[in-house]
Amino acid sequence: MLPDKEKGFMVYDREIAQDEAPEERLKHYKEFSNSLPPERITEQAYRCMNCGIPFCHSGCPLGNQIPDFNELMKEDDWEEALRVLHSTNNFPEFTGRVCPAPCETACVLGINEPAVTIEINEREIADRGWREGWVTPQTPAERTGKTVAIIGSGPAGLAAAQQLNRAGHSVVVYERSDEPGGLLMYGIPNFKLDKEIVLRRVEQLKAEGVEFICNAEVGVDVPTSKLDQYDAVLIAIGSTKSRTFEGMNVPGSDLKGIYPAMDFLPQQTRRVMGKTVKEEELLATDKHVIVIGGGDTGSDCVGTSLRQGCKSLVNLELMPKPPVDRIANNPWPQWSFVFRTSSSHKEGGERKYSILTKSFEDDGNGNVCALHTVELEWGEPDETGRRQMQEVPGTEKRLPADLVLLAMGFTQPETDTFVSELDLELERNRFGQGIAANTKDFKTSRENYFVAGDARRGQSLVVWAIHEGREAARAVDLYLTGESTLQARDSHGYDSLAREGLPA
Repeated sequence: MLPDKEKGFMVYDREIAQDEAPEERLKHYKEFSNSLPPERITEQAYRCMNCGIPFCHSGCPLGNQIPDFNELMKEDDWEEALRVLHSTNNFPEFTGRVCPAPCETACVLGINEPAVTIEINEREIADRGWREGWVTPQTPAERTGKTVAIIGSGPAGLAAAQQLNRAGHSVVVYERSDEPGGLLMYGIPNFKLDKEIVLRRVEQLKAEGVEFICNAEVGVDVPTSKLDQYDAVLIAIGSTKSRTFEGMNVPGSDLKGIYPAMDFLPQQTRRVMGKTVKEEELLATDKHVIVIGGGDTGSDCVGTSLRQGCKSLVNLELMPKPPVDRIANNPWPQWSFVFRTSSSHKEGGERKYSILTKSFEDDGNGNVCALHTVELEWGEPDETGRRQMQEVPGTEKRLPADLVLLAMGFTQPETDTFVSELDLELERNRFGQGIAANTKDFKTSRENYFVAGDARRGQSLVVWAIHEGREAARAVDLYLTGESTLQARDSHGYDSLAREGLPA
């Protein structure tokens, strides 16, 4: 127990362990985040003083019991802290690494002080649980005799599989890739999420009784008719159709050397895992690289390209540079739309905002050799919240480019296989379209078919995917048995699906 613990944040400042230096971590693809000594980790838990109304809950789609697990960390009861964390979050070691922590922007302390280190505390609890052997398979006491097929093994599919299996149903997960995990495995780079961390959770699920069938794309390798044998089917295929320049009339956008980010990132993961890259090899080595898109995927392309030894790197973003601090119409406890620098951006390259790509230049052999861009000026939002852009005369530039990576987001799930074969209804969402579903029971337009995660709501965060996987699992359990012991919504009794103000 620490002295002055009752003074919390008045005594202890926010402290985060220093990452491995960029010049060192660029030499490898391993995780580079470090931990504080145990006593200083506890000091960070003391900064959470269990405020009367914990607004951090409003920022967490999972409804994590944040003050509760912080309190248990203070008492040095880490095993119970892990139990509390697992009660709402199946995979805290994932979210403790790759979630942008909307809980922290909603932290009450964050009004006028640096917020509590909620995400790091979560990671420390989970990692300690694995080290101490507290994370063990939990098999159901009895089986219901009901069978469920889950299509897709990303965070939504994995969470749903674990929940439904623990409810006693027999669960089979179909995954089109050679390893389970979805974008956790082949989207997020190893230096942000080591793949052994994903695989050990998969092994836990297998030990609990979940069956994984890989290299099995439904509608291609697995006949759609095979799904008829299951009592329920949950679709969790994500939103994987990348936004490209198709249909935008950008000259040269079909040149060789221009690729979606998800053609590039999985290849490096395969190399790190010692697997063969069967497609055309995409490497940034000794190339002028342009990454178009300033989000997490763009950042991942930056970090990967720098590690591969690119000649130069420029990251372009269409939108203007965010403000350093919150503006008046973005008050606490909303997600703060402010300027952030990712770990990859700290490693090198140049970032440019308000840049429009006008055309791609051909080297004479059908390969891209440059981008032609122009700067933009953005007007104030209109009554619909949209901002009109105008090109700024005289700001045209030519940027050399041997490799262009498109990280402009995702528009919808891939619907040209079993989704269309099953004639599932689609509906508009914030980013394009998804598989239509009732958000109270996650039912699609087809009897006994359900959908969860990005395939329904559009591209989103890992934490939203886990949330939807859990909620859809409860809906499937209710459908199969008429009752469910699986947790409803979140622990506070409100419908967190409706809280669309959180970051996507």
